[in-house]
Amino acid sequence: MAKEIKKVVLAYSGGLDTSIIIPWLKENYNNCEVIAVSGDVGQGTELDGLEEKAIKTGASKLYIEDLKKEFIEEYVYPTVQAGAVYENRYLLGTSFARPIIAKRIAEIALKEGADAICHGCTGKGNDQVRFELAIKRYAPDMQIIAPWRIWDIKSRDQEIDYAEAHNIPLKINRETNYSKDKNLWHLSHEGLDLEDPANEPQYNKPGFLELGVSPEMAPDKPTYVTIHFEKGIPTAVDGVEMDGPALVGKLNELGGANGIGLADLVENRLVGMKSRGVYETPGGTILYHAHDVLETITLDKETARIKQYLSIKFADIVYNGQWFTPLREALSAFVTETQKTVTGDVKLKLYKGNIINAGVTSPNTLYDEEVATFDEDDVYDQKDSAGFINLFGLPIKVRAKLEQKRGGSIE
Repeated sequence: MAKEIKKVVLAYSGGLDTSIIIPWLKENYNNCEVIAVSGDVGQGTELDGLEEKAIKTGASKLYIEDLKKEFIEEYVYPTVQAGAVYENRYLLGTSFARPIIAKRIAEIALKEGADAICHGCTGKGNDQVRFELAIKRYAPDMQIIAPWRIWDIKSRDQEIDYAEAHNIPLKINRETNYSKDKNLWHLSHEGLDLEDPANEPQYNKPGFLELGVSPEMAPDKPTYVTIHFEKGIPTAVDGVEMDGPALVGKLNELGGANGIGLADLVENRLVGMKSRGVYETPGGTILYHAHDVLETITLDKETARIKQYLSIKFADIVYNGQWFTPLREALSAFVTETQKTVTGDVKLKLYKGNIINAGVTSPNTLYDEEVATFDEDDVYDQKDSAGFINLFGLPIKVRAKLEQKRGGSIE
């Protein structure tokens, strides 16, 4: 098998896993050519010096693909519109970043005539599934190499040993070796002391949080922000129109400064185990909240209820890496239809980790003050409710009377 593989395209981040994979591939596949591909979904400074590092460790070249706008507007926004949150807390920051990266890697692998695609995902994680399902969609005949499933390295400490033996520079050390994933939407933290759910995250420890501050360290004065939506898509912050990356970046700045968007949870991974992670998603938390508020006045009850049910399934689909499936496309079509009326402005107050509603307006509002008022009105006859209750409660009444007739109990 090794002789058949002459060119490999590697999903490359420059982190610990993929840094050692380049020399490992060359050692184990007859000095094959390794082409590194990095999908830029907002990692920021993590991409600095990446080309030099990739080539120095044995890659023939590095592609850095700017995917930020497509990521936010074609993957993140549809998920926000769906109201999809995994297990009530996780805003899917890593989950929907993987399919877009894997799709681009598959496209480059086909263009380069590669024999295989390689990724650095562990055999315990969700990302291996997300990457490989996308590859199966866009390069169904491509061989996939997953070193964590076949090599002799068993831990991150052993990875560091390998890196040191091969003179591969690393930005981490053994004491601060959290497993992190960063993009424009979020930052995740796993490993070390976080592996024990009994341990409180060290939010105030210097260097732990990167996108903001803890609620305790946030200002004593609240920040107000107004977000405008067009058909469920956020288009402006405080009256300034922005594209997806700029808008999320602005909300990250405002949310982070006010301690918004910290989530500490034990989640159920797709592969069957539970894992503990700490997530920073300041801008995303604000957007989900604002979108939910706007829908309260722009969606009718039954549409909102069905959408809420389906949001759980939508979140599972995204989490499980099934973005490129007919079901996800069908659910997105439903969601898009529901968003036709979701236009308006949401004003929020950000204060020490809290998001407080401060007003919502929409030209498509279904809220009628004349109907809802406690004052006198001419559009609602309160006597009508008696007949409604008689019909609504009829099954309860019939059951009770039959139980009485039979001498039984309704307890």
